[in-house]
Amino acid sequence: MLLRRPLLVSATALLVACFFVGCSSPRGVKAESLKPDKDRRPAPEFALKDADGKTVRLEDYKGKVVLLDFFATWCGPCKIEIPWFMEFERKHKDKGFSVLGVSMDDEGWEVVKPFLAGLGVNYRVVIGNDSTAQLYGGVDALPTTFLIDRSGKIAAVHIGLASKKDFEDGVEQLLQAAGGIIKDVADASRGRALPPFDVRPK
Repeated sequence: MLLRRPLLVSATALLVACFFVGCSSPRGVKAESLKPDKDRRPAPEFALKDADGKTVRLEDYKGKVVLLDFFATWCGPCKIEIPWFMEFERKHKDKGFSVLGVSMDDEGWEVVKPFLAGLGVNYRVVIGNDSTAQLYGGVDALPTTFLIDRSGKIAAVHIGLASKKDFEDGVEQLLQAAGGIIKDVADASRGRALPPFDVRPK
């Protein structure tokens, strides 16, 4: 028992440290939160209004990697994550990536517009409702964030405050996977051989 105690203490300390600062993965390691392709389901479609009164549909983003964030202005963890998402938008928007925020504030644009202006949010935001939340499993906690791949399927779900590293790893992995497909098509158009792949029906 005495020999095992230091190991237990070390493991406990590691868990505590991961809780407060987040566990970073070594460079190049895949985001563990991403689901395998076979386990991904299509993201439910919706049509909601943005700050300019224009209708935004999720299908408008087909072909892009999308970070869909359900948030509220009164939500403390949301205020931590939103600056990360703004950074991702700046960094990856030219690679086929978009952030889309869904505010769940009951007061609507009256509170959301000043909040967005105060933070300088650089991505599109819409006002959600109960029916939208139900489409996505109820969204019982905020923030709830979905990573959606280029085919419109949910690749990861984060409920509550997640680590910035896991978000970024997931986004980059989805972009790299899609980038590889685009490169293969470009190579084929130039007469280069494509890597072998299995085309048999599953």
